[in-house]
Amino acid sequence: MAETVLASRKLQRGDAVALLEAATAAHVAKGRKLQQFTGADRLSDEAVTAMLGSTGNLRAPTLRVGGTLLVGFNESVYAEVFD
Repeated sequence: MAETVLASRKLQRGDAVALLEAATAAHVAKGRKLQQFTGADRLSDEAVTAMLGSTGNLRAPTLRVGGTLLVGFNESVYAEVFD
């Protein structure tokens, strides 16, 4: 693990955009719903909005694994990325 950011540090829209710019793909999980953003789609307003919770802060957990950004928890995506 290269960097840990405490949950008390509220990351917002600008932080989400910066994370997406550095990624090649993003997987955003909200409950059972999973959205995947790649290519130019990963920089869309839809991708940024999907990453934010109702308070406007970045949803947790958020991990960057290589060029892949994981937001929220989805067991199948985690298994795919970490296996």
